[in-house]
Amino acid sequence: MTEKMTYAGVGVSYDAMDPFKRMAQLAGCETAANINRLNNGEFREVEMSRGESAYLIEAAESYFAHVEEGLGTKNLVADAMYRLTGKSYYDHIAQDTVAMIVNDMITLGALPLSVAMHLAVGDSNWFDDEKRRRDLVEGWKNACNLARCVWGGGETPTLKGVVVPYAIVLSGSAMGLVKPKERLITADNIQHGDEIVLVESSGIHANGLTMARKIADRLSDGYLTRLNDGRTYGETLLDPTHIYVALVEDCLNRGVNIHYTVNVTGHGWRKLMRATQSFAYIIERLPKQLPIFDFLQKHGPVDDMEAYGNFNMGAGFALYVSEADADVVAEIASSHKLVALRAGYIERSDDKKVIIKPKGLEYPGATLGVR
Repeated sequence: MTEKMTYAGVGVSYDAMDPFKRMAQLAGCETAANINRLNNGEFREVEMSRGESAYLIEAAESYFAHVEEGLGTKNLVADAMYRLTGKSYYDHIAQDTVAMIVNDMITLGALPLSVAMHLAVGDSNWFDDEKRRRDLVEGWKNACNLARCVWGGGETPTLKGVVVPYAIVLSGSAMGLVKPKERLITADNIQHGDEIVLVESSGIHANGLTMARKIADRLSDGYLTRLNDGRTYGETLLDPTHIYVALVEDCLNRGVNIHYTVNVTGHGWRKLMRATQSFAYIIERLPKQLPIFDFLQKHGPVDDMEAYGNFNMGAGFALYVSEADADVVAEIASSHKLVALRAGYIERSDDKKVIIKPKGLEYPGATLGVR
């Protein structure tokens, strides 16, 4: 019998990374007073944003937001498919990168103003491929339009000896704004009885690619292996990440009282309990299973506990709202050609946990150590 595959087993251990993140958060807190020197103390840190997906600074009439994010290793799949098919897919991974940034920003109600690209290469010859670089530029521009923000600039260092030759490290940052202040989304608003609305993903998005690449190595046809729907494994992995900015902005414009949101990325559905309070997040209905996740689970093999604990499993974004607002969220999602599912509810609990009833899974709060 083939041994079950785990994310830690392929070299990505959140148990190793999360303590560093918490250490960095605590050290960062000790620098917060530096903001007070600006404009006679008009600006101050929003302490609750430490450990959230976006960092906030309060001003007189608004909150400024900042996010830094990266693509991860999805570009290695694009590189492999470029060699196999002649299609670069760099327009797709450009959207993935922008999505990773802006989908984090909107979790607190901040709308992105500008996005910057950081493209580190191991050899300057990388830029000689005109088709690839043009796809990257066009994809980044189009993603910024989807995110309703400006592409403000970036940095393109050549890091010989740090980045592997012929590969890149693609990442970026963004600044955003919550205005008026009443649009701030904070976990303090979560209530017993809130509904959990899960918004569909387009596929694997940009998390779990290290495991997905390892699975490709085990397949006789690698990335050209066909899924049940006839598409290749490689092209399916490279489906670009949905950008949820328009959905959240339009919900706010319609007066939806969003109590909290979660960008379902690393840590999978464990992220549903990112808020610090002790609530139980109970899922009763699952989104339509996408072929890519059936394939990953079969060929890993990857069991349900590992899959839902690391992949988005068809749910790319979550909104917590009152029962009265849940249908409005679904209607707005539909207007953006997205499917939103009233998947479950939140209840008071002595212990923080995520319960996925259809799969018989339970993740205790101790399994999510991001803050």
